[in-house]
Order: sequence, then C-alpha cells, then structure tokens
Amino acid sequence: MSKAFASAGDMEEKKISFTQVGEGLYAFTAEGDPNTGVIIGDESVMIVEAQATPRLARKVMECVRSVTDKPISHLVLTHYHAVRVLGASAYGAREIIMSDVARSMVAERGQEDWDSEFDRFPRLFQGHEEIPGLTWPTTTFSDSMTVYLGNRKVEIMHLGRAHTAGDAVVWVPDQEVMFTGDIVEYHSACYCGDGHFGDWEDTLMNIAAFEPKSIAPGRGDALVGEEMVAKAIAATADFVNSTYKPIAKVVARGGSLKEAWDACRAECDPKFKDYAIYEHCLPFNVARAYDEARGIDTPRVWTAQRDKEMWASLQN
Repeated sequence: MSKAFASAGDMEEKKISFTQVGEGLYAFTAEGDPNTGVIIGDESVMIVEAQATPRLARKVMECVRSVTDKPISHLVLTHYHAVRVLGASAYGAREIIMSDVARSMVAERGQEDWDSEFDRFPRLFQGHEEIPGLTWPTTTFSDSMTVYLGNRKVEIMHLGRAHTAGDAVVWVPDQEVMFTGDIVEYHSACYCGDGHFGDWEDTLMNIAAFEPKSIAPGRGDALVGEEMVAKAIAATADFVNSTYKPIAKVVARGGSLKEAWDACRAECDPKFKDYAIYEHCLPFNVARAYDEARGIDTPRVWTAQRDKEMWASLQN
C-alpha cells in the first residue's frame, strides 16, 4: 500500500485575501493555495492563473466584482499544471494565453498531470464535475508578447526555465508590478517535480533585473514593496539550491534515491519545514533533483502510477 501525499489529508478551507499590489492590480491568495492575479485595464480585465476548478474560479470572480464590473477579456496561464488551469471556463475570457512550450506540455502530459494532481489535492478539486476538459490556449507566444487593455500595456514573457520549461511572467510597466506564477513563492515550498534546478536561479535573477515594486507570487502572501520582493526572491533561490545541491552530491557518489531523500531532508527541514505544502512537495522535488543530477534534462511525466512507484522507492 502506497503512502498518501501530505496534501491528501488537507481538507480545511483556507482564508482568502485580496490584496492590492498596484493601481488596478490585485493578488488573490489563500494561505499557500494557488494564487491568482487581477489586472484591470481601461475597458476590461486580465486574469493571471485560473485556479483548479470553476468553483474556485468563482471565488476569484467574487473578489474581482468587489472592485470592478468590467468584463474579463484575457486569461494568462503561466504554465500547464492542472491546479492552475482547469478553472478557466468560468471566466469566459475571449483569449487564453500560454507560452508555446506550455501548450506543448498540455498536449504531452496535461491529462496525466490532471489525473495525478486530482489524487494529490482532493480539496482543490471539489466540484471537479464542472471541468469541461483540458484547458487549451487560444493564443501562444515564444519569447514575449504585448497586450493592451485600453491604454494599459501588459507584457507577457518567458524569462527562462524554472518551475517548468514553459513558465511565463506578466509585467505591468506603469506600476512596475510582476505576476510570476510559481517561479517565485513566499513562505511556501516550491514544487519542483517539473522543474529545472540548474536554470531556476538565473530566471529569478532575470525577474529581479526588472526591479519590481511588488510581486504576486505563485503561492503565499502578496509581496508589496521592494524589500519584501527581494526577500522572497532570495528565499526561493535558497529553497531550490538547498534542495538540489545535497542530492547532486549523493548522485555524484552513486547513492540511491532514498539516500538523496535523507540528504535533502537534513538540509531543508531546519529551514523550510514550516512552509506551506513542504511535505507534499518533498518527494516530487527529490525525485526530480535526482533525475536532473543524473543528466535527465526533461522532467519525466508524472502519472498516478509513477506517484506510487516513487513512494515505494523512498520507503525502501
């Protein structure tokens, strides 16, 4: 019998916050659950991240309607993960935007990721019956694209691999605010199961080069002010490096996945054990770091069966 993931027993509803991060810019956060960004333009609204289900998306919509009655015209999905994209139908946006690479990941592994995450996050997938199917973009980009919400300019960019190969960020230059998806987290563990450890810190530095005044991260509180932004970027880099480096040392001496697990826990537990979803992310992070250290550049597809096999390896 395989061990259950830590998130499987987390059924308590989280407290929602709706924080202004700039003029006409908001972050919907919920104590470490996936965040959503809101960008209000002259005539319409852009949403960044859809949530896992239409049920959760409607909670975002309630917050949006507390500040504007403008229609939602655009939905940006920073990457392909099910908990980020499957609530898309609730917004009725005419344009759904992803990077080219993120779209290719939907095609390659979107259903497998959905099946795997459905088992990992039962609370987030309450009301899953309303999900019409995989979420596909109407518009994709390679390196960058610009959207004008009336006079408000919004830049959508791929700044490098990190949380996934196809990560996008959203930059609002008139307020110097960025929506980073899961490239940046705040007091929440990074999920690295589809990550690229060797690239992640460089991508963080590319974000820092914009000198954002505020950031809406993938999980955790909104980051308002340059000091909080810098703290979160540094902590995210520390988390990624603290996960990968001890595992790379184990791989270099021919050690096992279980030895990598022990080495990672010894390094990370003292610093990050109280982070949101830490225990949930740990097995995926160790497995992916172990693969990358062995030269596997493209993360293997996560399936429900692979979840079980991974736990079996870690328990031996």
